[in-house]
Amino acid sequence: MIILGVEFTAHTFGVGIVTDKGKVLANIYDSYTTDSGGMLPDDVVEHHKEVSEKILGRALQEAEVTWDDISIISYSAGPGLDPALWTGYEIVKKWSAEYAKKLVGINHPAAHLSIGKMWNKLQDPCYLYVSGVNTQVIVFEGDKYRVMGETLDIGLGNMLDKFGRTIGLGFPAGPKIEELALKGKYIALPYSVKGMDVSFSGILTKIQQLFAKGISKEDLCFSLQETCFAMATEVTERAMAHTNKKELVLVGGVGANKRFCSMLQQMCKDRGAVFCNVPMSLARDNGAMIAWEGYLRRNESGDIKVNSHWRIDEI
Repeated sequence: MIILGVEFTAHTFGVGIVTDKGKVLANIYDSYTTDSGGMLPDDVVEHHKEVSEKILGRALQEAEVTWDDISIISYSAGPGLDPALWTGYEIVKKWSAEYAKKLVGINHPAAHLSIGKMWNKLQDPCYLYVSGVNTQVIVFEGDKYRVMGETLDIGLGNMLDKFGRTIGLGFPAGPKIEELALKGKYIALPYSVKGMDVSFSGILTKIQQLFAKGISKEDLCFSLQETCFAMATEVTERAMAHTNKKELVLVGGVGANKRFCSMLQQMCKDRGAVFCNVPMSLARDNGAMIAWEGYLRRNESGDIKVNSHWRIDEI
């Protein structure tokens, strides 16, 4: 079986093609970016409309398949940016009708988790899912995903992007913050862990105030990373201890950060646990993970349209 997956929950429009054995035949995407400011919904919608057919064509060409080879179309039904979700849904609905392929709507966070588990050949991991709007520690217990801890306000990725806009880094800001942090030194910031949950809004306010007072971008980027990554590492370690998990996989776009990975690697080493992440092509939003989750859910879901607030613990 060959599955075509389509991602469009936020800034990225991606088409991935995978086999039922987990082999990625193609994983093509294009992302909306800006040199200044953030993600504008109307512009994201136009971006997705403009690139969809091109991305599809490139994916089919790279995979060396035609529509006759495709068994189903899996698509990311949510959660996400509502205008982007509906735009993407109309695109996949058109392809479904044109090529007579079944639509399988899947949960976007679940796709991040399943691709991380499959790629690393894990048995029963603890998942740390850190992307734009999501910061969650998740386990699978009792036949469902359970959120052990999460952000109480904004996601870590969004917080990095908001600070990036403050200092003029454009969107997305994470990679540029990581680069600037290499030249910085530590300045104390609020450390906001509340039980198993974290909070980033107060840290963002404080660091914006420090920037206004003339503290260097490099020092602020370094301090922001050290503080926020330590918070996420702390609650993840507590979740692993509580559930007795011996595997940790980091998924989501922020998982590309090398400093973040090094903290989690050290924590797992100290616990005698295994730490894994995924390649950048699978850490970010992408169609291959949507295709793989669609294969896993092929008998459970169908054309469910869009759910912009679909939580992982409903799966």
